[in-house]
Amino acid sequence: MQRSLPDVPPTHTIAPMEQPPDSDRPNVMQLKGDIDSGATGDKIGVFDPGLSPLGTDDEAAGTPPKPEQVAAARRFETFGRWVRGSRPKGYVHRKRDPALEGFLGLIAVLAVVLTVGVAWVR
Repeated sequence: MQRSLPDVPPTHTIAPMEQPPDSDRPNVMQLKGDIDSGATGDKIGVFDPGLSPLGTDDEAAGTPPKPEQVAAARRFETFGRWVRGSRPKGYVHRKRDPALEGFLGLIAVLAVVLTVGVAWVR
């Protein structure tokens, strides 16, 4: 049974995210939503909290991106994923770790070698 702590708020970072809808005047948060939803193929589609949200430094400098720039960024970020194929390429997206598969294969090969070696010595 998991004990809840009163001073720790519940986290929503593991809930899957939907891609934000298109807009006539897109903003940087929609671009971040594309990335967080996994639409760009860069990561698994869950919320990624950041210390400073995407675009904060531009706004602080007094030069926030224009909606046309954000629209172009959203288009090109998601376009690359579909040019490379509809499936993400990273092993995390396939839920398989190649290092684990290699390790298990090495154990299997060593077991066969030891079995053959023991049988050959007898």
